[in-house]
Amino acid sequence: MKKIPSIKTVMTPFPYSIKPGEPVTQALELMADHNIHHLPVMDDGDLIGMVSSRDIRLILDSGAQGHAKEALQVRHIMTEEVYTVDLSERLDRVLRHMAEQHMRSVVVTRKGKLAGIFTEVDACGAFAEFLREQARRAGGGAGGGTAA
Repeated sequence: MKKIPSIKTVMTPFPYSIKPGEPVTQALELMADHNIHHLPVMDDGDLIGMVSSRDIRLILDSGAQGHAKEALQVRHIMTEEVYTVDLSERLDRVLRHMAEQHMRSVVVTRKGKLAGIFTEVDACGAFAEFLREQARRAGGGAGGGTAA
């Protein structure tokens, strides 16, 4: 039987990040430019939080909590408690924790430094590949559906 893979086999390496003092509008622009929804927030090389497009839209749609949209900074809306794992962590453990806690992203570190990010999109892609591999091993094809 194969060993359960680690998170590093399916994470997105070298993720984009943003500084806490940057405008929220810049975070949204960066996310749109790269078709991503989560940004680690970094301060002098240290992870201090996470911001998501969903969080930003919820704040902006609520009237930006008294802040002018242009003045709102990433630090004002970032989540400080970030689920962080080492890149050697087993994938099944990460997935279980994400499911139990209803999490959409995980920051992956190597020796305490940002190494990657793993999101629900990465999880879906990895699961699709797992299913295709199971079908191939069983002698079936990947047919019967639409290609991803």
